[in-house]
Amino acid sequence: MRHHGVVTQLAEARTTGSFGILLDVVAAGNALVLSGAGLSTESGIPDYRGPTGLARRATPMTYQTFTGSAAARRRYWARSHLGWQHIGQAAPNRGHQAVAELGRRGLLAGIITQNVDGLHQAAGACDVTELHGSLHRVICLSCGQRTARTDLHRRLAAANPGWGAGSTALINPDGDAVLADDATESFQVAGCASCHGALKPDVVFFGENVPRPRVEACYAMVERASSLIVLGSSLTVMSGFRYVRHAAKRPVPVVIVNQGATRGDAYATATLDAPLGPALTALVQELR
Repeated sequence: MRHHGVVTQLAEARTTGSFGILLDVVAAGNALVLSGAGLSTESGIPDYRGPTGLARRATPMTYQTFTGSAAARRRYWARSHLGWQHIGQAAPNRGHQAVAELGRRGLLAGIITQNVDGLHQAAGACDVTELHGSLHRVICLSCGQRTARTDLHRRLAAANPGWGAGSTALINPDGDAVLADDATESFQVAGCASCHGALKPDVVFFGENVPRPRVEACYAMVERASSLIVLGSSLTVMSGFRYVRHAAKRPVPVVIVNQGATRGDAYATATLDAPLGPALTALVQELR
């Protein structure tokens, strides 16, 4: 029944013209993709504002809380260490694979992703700008050295043998598990291997700004692109929404594919309310 519903949605989109506009815009080439958490939900990673209601109740840790307290960092890393076992094993879904295929066909100007899961790259996509960073890296707050998350995971596992074994804790969109504060008190945190400073995932926390050079590089990508395709983002956060506004001002076509309304709908040439995997798979098939 779910498959039938998706087919009906796409058939209606063809009738109303939104899918046809998406098809034409992508076929014209030089399309810039702006992706959000909705693209990764089919890989088992929840989002904050989409149909996965549990995620909407998640309260992310802010940058100020993380940097201001060793106890807060211990809570974060205990939850994140457990959550990484889920996030690190996530595989690209049909949506990621379709975007990578569009890139291989030379139809994309690049990809700006608000996601921190690395699934675009895992699907084989190139020219990916990680607007909010990546959970696959950690950065030292003292010396600035970046290292692989897999290395830290091994160090944390050695320092906390058996931690979370058999846990069925729910996973938040930022990749940390839902655990009570008292459950994290015994967790041993690892510092920077070079200077012993505090480590932070190499992502932009709530309350933290995207580095200005990255912001400007993304604006430049919008300037060079012939269209902007938004995939799986409600555009609630300004860090992504500003590029929709900028594209609309140029103006170039803006097409939004998302489950549910978005903040950017008023700026869009067309909107398509449909699951990302089936919609993007159909797009690739139509372009053959």
